[in-house]
Amino acid sequence: METVGVGIVGSAFAASLHADAYRRCAYAKVMAATSKAPEELRQFGRRFDIPHVSDDLEGMLARDDIQMVSICAPNFTHKELVLTALGAGKHVVCEKPLATTVEDAKAMVTAARAAGRRLFYAEDWVFAPALVRVAELVGEGAVGKVVYVKAKESHLGSHSIFAQRREYCGGGAMIHLGIHAVGFVLALLADEVTEVWGAVTGGGGANLVHQDYTGEDWAVGLLSFAGGVRALVEGNYVTVGGLDDIVEVYGSEGVIKVDLSQGSPLAVYSRPGFAYAVEKADTTKGWTRPAVDELRNLGYPDEIAHFVDCVRRDQPARRGVRAEDGLRALEVVHAIYRSAEGKRVVQFSPS
Repeated sequence: METVGVGIVGSAFAASLHADAYRRCAYAKVMAATSKAPEELRQFGRRFDIPHVSDDLEGMLARDDIQMVSICAPNFTHKELVLTALGAGKHVVCEKPLATTVEDAKAMVTAARAAGRRLFYAEDWVFAPALVRVAELVGEGAVGKVVYVKAKESHLGSHSIFAQRREYCGGGAMIHLGIHAVGFVLALLADEVTEVWGAVTGGGGANLVHQDYTGEDWAVGLLSFAGGVRALVEGNYVTVGGLDDIVEVYGSEGVIKVDLSQGSPLAVYSRPGFAYAVEKADTTKGWTRPAVDELRNLGYPDEIAHFVDCVRRDQPARRGVRAEDGLRALEVVHAIYRSAEGKRVVQFSPS
């Protein structure tokens, strides 16, 4: 297969990340997009030069020139949309989290196997150039035996009602942001989690800042692995100043520290401010560190190129972005929630 035809479900923020990445890929062409937000969809189609846009999901899935579909809709719709796309014979890329419940994620993995189609889990951190280099360094033994990993994603909160409400999102900051940290740590260590301890704010009035959110605005999880490594994962909505993604790897012979989102080589001082510095930054006045190619730094183009190549060459996806990896990350997130609710360490048993 020379070129993979793509359909996108969604027209908001996540859809734009995928559309930008497909546009950079020489072997992919977005043929159509569908959404239930007509004006947003029209603007999305014009922005990315998508030839066919409509609210007709079934019509898009019936197109012979589409082999793969990106699901970029709210979390609670993932299961239904993925099953529908698989049923239409398409390969599927599903945004994180794979689903809102472990049961739904299991059903999606099973359906992909039964359909003989690939279900990819869109964890962009696995392809972030800095984190790819981290994995290489760890593999070379640069820091000796890894003993402890810290990873977090945080910002000041989401504008989307689908992220602010537990019934749509499946939780709060951990399932929406911290799942990046979980997915990366699982891929990096390639080991089984044995125990999980978690702490979260309770949503609503129990939150630290966002008392109008029904999901938590702060969450941490401490993971124990079979090989003895410990990992601390965090997601929070209480960080002002823009998206803040941090990874630290501690080994017996060294340390690696990564500022994934605010480690730009640019330092700019501006009195009037300017259009954009970094995702979720609420000001560009004074000193800022504007991203150079933010989406590339976060891994989106290489992630999408990998999925396209897997379909073109009929090859399996790498560890960290298989459907099973999305299921495992979700299982860990829900174990963090169970631990926090029960105020106890949870013994982890994967599917």
